[in-house]
Amino acid sequence: GRRREEGEAAVVPDIVTVGKPFGNGLPLAAVVTSRDVAGSFESTGVEYFNTFAGSPACCAAGLAVLHVLERERLRENAAEVGGHLLGLLSDLKSRTPWLGDVRGSGLFVGVELVRDGTTREPATAEASFVCSALKERHGILTSIDGPDDSVIVVKPPMVFGRGDAERFVSCLERVLVDDLPAASMDRVGRTPT
Repeated sequence: GRRREEGEAAVVPDIVTVGKPFGNGLPLAAVVTSRDVAGSFESTGVEYFNTFAGSPACCAAGLAVLHVLERERLRENAAEVGGHLLGLLSDLKSRTPWLGDVRGSGLFVGVELVRDGTTREPATAEASFVCSALKERHGILTSIDGPDDSVIVVKPPMVFGRGDAERFVSCLERVLVDDLPAASMDRVGRTPT
């Protein structure tokens, strides 16, 4: 475990499931829980069965992923670089009217786009434009989320460094300042996420 940061929810889940990244592309998932919860499942008498369970190659990949996470201190990197990224985005927010809320934890960050900072009208088409422009002009992959599809989601790999964060924010600023004001939103389609 780790110490809870100020502002984080004090939630301790009973069960956590992990999937795709856990096997680094190989079919592997895991369920992490306490002995008490696992014991209550076992006491029901229901056997767990999965035709894909226990592949030695997939299990070796999972162990290798865990070793790399620990050896390269990628959890610590995600926390440190994620904090740096949030700081850069907060600075950018003060320089452009397009950014509403900037929030995140570690390297999972959301950047809300708004048409008006006072009314916080969602900038749905603009978010789609920005997501596409980041990919087409700068080779940066993001996605869109939120109830109004107006939040640019940043979820890079855990090896993402401070320089990568700085490049991302620089490219985002160029799209927001140079490209977005000249773009026609009439021809912007919905970016698939």
